[in-house]
Amino acid sequence: MSNETIKSYFLSLSKNLWDMAIVILIAAAIVFPIRKFIFQPFIVSGSSMEPTYYTGDYLIIDELSYRFNEPAREDVIVFSYPQNPEQKFIKRIIGLLGETVEIKGGKVFIEQGDKRFELQELYLPSSILTIDERRMTLNQGEYFVMGDNRMASYDSRKWGSLPKDKIIGKVLIKVFSPKKIFGANLSGLIK
Repeated sequence: MSNETIKSYFLSLSKNLWDMAIVILIAAAIVFPIRKFIFQPFIVSGSSMEPTYYTGDYLIIDELSYRFNEPAREDVIVFSYPQNPEQKFIKRIIGLLGETVEIKGGKVFIEQGDKRFELQELYLPSSILTIDERRMTLNQGEYFVMGDNRMASYDSRKWGSLPKDKIIGKVLIKVFSPKKIFGANLSGLIK
């Protein structure tokens, strides 16, 4: 092999490596901000949101919407647990800022000023009842959240209201569900 051939080879290799580095940097410049500030992956762990979400379900969380809009009743959200911010929980918003939430006789009631109504939870099977007798008035910046699996959910009924600043985002889409693909709940396999 001549010196020219070797030189040509290394020039071509260095150009290809440089081109690859530029592509990687551009991809990182695009992906990192999207991943950090707009969308975030989340894998469900635990049974508190069954039958809506199961252990192992891979979700995409929308972190941007709540910067422009207030969270809404029935939104499913991911948040930092107020008593241990390292832990991430997934629950459904039941009570909004300034409302009073009352759980009585297996039903959920919402009071907004002088208006009172029973919450129609069409996302739950009719067999699921909300246990516990509880009444909580929310301040500004607070939400009442519960898991859809009311018998197995550690939520606002136990630890109180959720401050708005603990909300990471709302569930945008379920990307992958082992339960639907393999027909099994992976609660015992994924921690």
